Amino acid sequence: MRRTGAFTAAIALAAASLIGFTSAHQAVALTPPVAMTADDLPTWQTNGVVWALAEANGVVFAGGTFSAVRPPGAAAGTSEQSALNFQAFNAATGAPTSCKLSFTVGSGTATVRAMAVSPDKTTLYVGGTFGAVSGTPASNLAAIDIATCKVKTTFKVSVSAQVRGLTVTAGGTVYLAGNFTTVGGQTRQHFAAVSTTGALKPFVANADKAGKAVLVSPDGTKVVVGGDFNTVNGASSHALAVVNATTGANVKTYPGFIQATSTVQTLAEDATGFYTGNEGTGGGVFDGRIAVNFSDLNQRWRDTCLGATQTVQVYKGALYSGSHAHDCSSMGEFPQSNDRHHLLAESVDNPKPLLSWFPDTDDGPAGTEQIGPRAIITATSGSTDYMWVGGEFTRIASNGNRPQQGLVRFASTPDTRSPSVPQQVTAARSGSGVKVTFQASLDLDDSALTYKIYRNGTQVGTVTGDSKFWIVPTLSFTDTTTEPGTTYSYQVTAGDSVANTSAKSAAASVTTAGTPTSATVTLEDTADAYVNASAASANYGADQQLAVRGSSAYTSYLRFDLPAAPSGMVLKSAQLTVRTSSDVNAASTNSFSVQPVTGSWTETGVTWTGRPALDPTVLGTINAPSALQTDYSTALTVAPLSDRLGSAYDLALTSTGTDSAWFWSRNAPGTSGHPQLVLTFGQP
Repeated sequence: MRRTGAFTAAIALAAASLIGFTSAHQAVALTPPVAMTADDLPTWQTNGVVWALAEANGVVFAGGTFSAVRPPGAAAGTSEQSALNFQAFNAATGAPTSCKLSFTVGSGTATVRAMAVSPDKTTLYVGGTFGAVSGTPASNLAAIDIATCKVKTTFKVSVSAQVRGLTVTAGGTVYLAGNFTTVGGQTRQHFAAVSTTGALKPFVANADKAGKAVLVSPDGTKVVVGGDFNTVNGASSHALAVVNATTGANVKTYPGFIQATSTVQTLAEDATGFYTGNEGTGGGVFDGRIAVNFSDLNQRWRDTCLGATQTVQVYKGALYSGSHAHDCSSMGEFPQSNDRHHLLAESVDNPKPLLSWFPDTDDGPAGTEQIGPRAIITATSGSTDYMWVGGEFTRIASNGNRPQQGLVRFASTPDTRSPSVPQQVTAARSGSGVKVTFQASLDLDDSALTYKIYRNGTQVGTVTGDSKFWIVPTLSFTDTTTEPGTTYSYQVTAGDSVANTSAKSAAASVTTAGTPTSATVTLEDTADAYVNASAASANYGADQQLAVRGSSAYTSYLRFDLPAAPSGMVLKSAQLTVRTSSDVNAASTNSFSVQPVTGSWTETGVTWTGRPALDPTVLGTINAPSALQTDYSTALTVAPLSDRLGSAYDLALTSTGTDSAWFWSRNAPGTSGHPQLVLTFGQP
């Protein structure tokens, strides 16, 4: 249903040839049969409406009502290049090519409304309202040599009014639809066919009102016509008909098939059938899409979403559409919404359920019809397929309302954006464990997500779930490995099949019932320093790093304030962790010993000369730390630490080797990477 007036649309949170586009390029991390990501790519913009798109050899042609193009992200009126109603673009980069043409008219507003490329990819046919192309006279229809980007003067035909639809056959027939009533000086009411020189063909499919779309069946024998009309060749057939490709005689009419207040705005096809995009005005209209089989010319399915459809495109078993859908409840999908959803996808076999592909634009600025997308085309460049969308939109609602006018594109390359962060995480006692609940995340091109549940930073479970922007279920996981009387903190992440993963959710904490039987305590050191045999009187207590080496020795000291054991528990294990620094010399091929310190020292006073005595006992060994910015851990002998619970305990890092190692000290920047001691207590 067409609606006018200012209306801003956004998804909350979130997320070819004429015979259907096929290729070997398949996006991953998507929910099949979706094969195109919803990640919008940097694309040059227009300063007006893009009504039509076509492609050939990795180049996308955009036509419409505009006067300039500008780079991605550029504000209107800045960094503009002149482009009068037409511009060619590199499909892979989104940047303009050197091919630009000016479509002008003596009076009124010139516009390009339809484009089609010949099957051999040598000629671009352009229709609309114009009287000249870059100064060469042309009457609403022109042929462009793609190799030279020049008007083909051998193609000459006069069309009395605007051309709205075009298609071209390998046999050299150009079919056109529009507002015209004569072509080449002869009567042709709203549909016609001409040769590649512009000579009028004997095809007659006269309609009483405007034609908007036309396509040819794969076998070349039939032509599908769509528009505003009520009759074709005098027979009742509102908005849609199938005619003979040579004569134009009626093959199949559709009286009462489409509501009288609705029209066919666009057509697309694949090897098995054709697809209509429809627009209605007023109440009780049909705004959705219809699939019709070529085998019997009967309906395969129709969807009944409300919100006028302006363009459809088949890609790898899915029908992609541009509309301003706002209510799909009649087919069991999303309910009436104040937010319009401008880009949708559905299987060519069944429109239900809507597929998980929900990029979105806005409606467009005041002064336009504010319907959003108007054209979709798919092009290949190298090993990647690109879906280009043109229209009157000015923003990408699905990407933070990012400014982007007239054009946007998507790719079949792997999905790179992460799902949204899980929300409303709660943790509560449940029987002998903890039940964690959370609201599912959204991913604009993948409804099937995997959720990882973390307890105190360690993954303890996995949950899978499906979600779309109108179906955001509450999911849950029960942790049955908890201990009595213990406080736990839970977080959740959401990820797709190729590990695009959200940040961790906000934490939810809970204390289990009963008396605790174990406890884990993580300690950061309260003092640390290293000493240097080559600078015997120097103190390095304020340094951000700790150094260890045997020859030309460095020794490092760490102090931890050990807690008393929880009631009824004893120390079961202890683990020391240090992190190599980012210094290029931080890694080492040697291993390092952890020894008890028996002498006294202070962080600000210890030097090589005044270094404390060590117990020769080796409590643990840090194996050769071979990488930078990496944690290295060792288990420590428990007994010496047990004897010192409830007091400070000092450790030394020593070496007999010749290769130094450098670790972050407690003075290192940030909140992670500092020396840590993890103590685990349990029942005797």
